[in-house]
Amino acid sequence: MATKAFILQRIYIFAGREFDPNSDEQVVEVLRDKFNLSLPQRRSMDESLLAVASDNDVIGLILEYRAFGRVKKNSPYIHDV
Repeated sequence: MATKAFILQRIYIFAGREFDPNSDEQVVEVLRDKFNLSLPQRRSMDESLLAVASDNDVIGLILEYRAFGRVKKNSPYIHDV
């Protein structure tokens, strides 16, 4: 299983620049400018990304990275100190 930091580095390599994969605005900008991809309108950004995940490998990485944040927030076993 890849770590969050490793996934982030892979995203940066694909995108050719650093950005925050948790920022909907920055994700849309990178996908549009670097990969010439437009996201379909859905109820959430993750649903939009899932709809086009097969279009580019970086989308799957972004979804995987974003999932790390949800797991931590929703896990009863992980607590911030």
